[in-house]
Amino acid sequence: MLKVLTLHKILSRLLAVMAITGLTACAGASSQQAIQDVARTIVYGLTLQPSGFDPHINASSELGIPLRSVYDTLVFRNPTDNAFVPGLATSWRISDDGLTYTFTLRQGVTFHDGTGFSAQAVAANLDRITNPETASQRAVFLLGPYSGHQVIDDFTISIILSETFAPLLDGLSQVYLGMASPTALATYSNEIYQFHQVGTGPYRFVDYLPGDHLTLEINPQYTWAPSFVTPAAAPAERIIFRFFEDPPTRALSIENGSAQVVGELVPADARNLAANSAISVLPEAIPGQPLQFLINTNQFPTNDERVRQALLFATNRDAIIDGIFQRFSPVAWGPLSAATAFYSPSIIGRYAYDPSQATRLLAEAGFTDNDASGYVDFGGADLQIRLLVPPWGLIPQVAQYLQEQWREVGLQVVLDQVPSRAALFEGFARGEFNLGAYYEFGIDPAFLARYFGTGGANNWTGFSDPSLDAMFSQALTATDDQTRQSLYAQAQSLIMDRALLLPIRDYVNLNGARGVTGLTFDAYGWFPLLNALSVNQPAA
Repeated sequence: MLKVLTLHKILSRLLAVMAITGLTACAGASSQQAIQDVARTIVYGLTLQPSGFDPHINASSELGIPLRSVYDTLVFRNPTDNAFVPGLATSWRISDDGLTYTFTLRQGVTFHDGTGFSAQAVAANLDRITNPETASQRAVFLLGPYSGHQVIDDFTISIILSETFAPLLDGLSQVYLGMASPTALATYSNEIYQFHQVGTGPYRFVDYLPGDHLTLEINPQYTWAPSFVTPAAAPAERIIFRFFEDPPTRALSIENGSAQVVGELVPADARNLAANSAISVLPEAIPGQPLQFLINTNQFPTNDERVRQALLFATNRDAIIDGIFQRFSPVAWGPLSAATAFYSPSIIGRYAYDPSQATRLLAEAGFTDNDASGYVDFGGADLQIRLLVPPWGLIPQVAQYLQEQWREVGLQVVLDQVPSRAALFEGFARGEFNLGAYYEFGIDPAFLARYFGTGGANNWTGFSDPSLDAMFSQALTATDDQTRQSLYAQAQSLIMDRALLLPIRDYVNLNGARGVTGLTFDAYGWFPLLNALSVNQPAA
């Protein structure tokens, strides 16, 4: 961890160094500048180490925290209303058949390496992302049914689709489709580029040492910020991102000043930090899926809809929100968090806590406590519910609450702890589970088809319904928001009617900050607008 120094200590050390090197005579100007440089450097805490930091290749939300400020996108979403606003494209038009998006590009923009931004640069990025050798984990899928591009002139390019795809602008506004310097892409291999990244954003990439730090420095030539960003009065000149993977260290880093900003605070720690007048706790709602447990409809006994519904009724989510999340997070009621586009409030209150209803449904399904063991029986033995429990997001603590709450209605719960994302996916693939915790983030709910559509890549519920598939298909191709709102409302209702998941809480990222002001985030919730962040100047 970095040690935070007072100005007095900084000056003392600088003077000592200058005395040793014989530079004391010029101490006046140089030491003052050095003090200012140190004062304008901040440490921003990251909470996990992704497998890679290349946004065209890797899929982690964590990588976007620094890289949102390295890369600009063709369009942005205004975080106030989610409306699309100009980015590197000043305007765009969509053909009548919805298959061609033509972008007029911003002129006078240069990449951090001096390369000019142009339609050819956009083409190079699209070619890299869609090249199978890139093995893109997220960016290529954000392009949907991408068919190709056409460079019309130096500052006009068309993206061509094979079929209509409503979420395209949403994808183009995400950091994973950020525009990289074609010169840098041609210079470095896919494996090496993550250490030499070059964008057009308000901060330039300096270095990345895996497991230790990633450094950005301000881009003084940046003059094309989106309309919703108010540039900081005293921006950080240098931002060092360090890793605080152990949750208790995050609050400690803010308390002792070894970091000025850190996210994903433990809720109990955030509650304590909020009492410190020198520290700001900033909750940020994250659109996408809530913390949820997907329910396996192909595994006994959750292959019975009544059992699935019983589990939902037997869950006291308010107690979980109080006990674990300190009321920073709202109760989740369905497959989308309330911050997500096309969220339907009609699902609010569905499956409110009702243990008597849970007991009745279990009895209807043939599960009662015949031997007075305290657990309902099946075939002469206690019925078991098996949960896959990954280690992140306070999911182990939530699982323990579920274990206790479901015991009250006679269910014995077995917690299968899985140590990693890979191990969780292996558990899902084996299918020997009743519920498993997994979720993803995003504004456009197109991702629902992957989880609940027939043959969806993440459809670990095993559920299949042609009517639901039709809703997803129509929502992807509909060109107006009203139609998409109606279709996704129907989908959310059907998913909950069939009890395909247990939603727990809408995800809220708890950020701690000290010594800075103006910490705000883009529409996706995770990614700070670093050029709006001001560093508080120390007292003279």
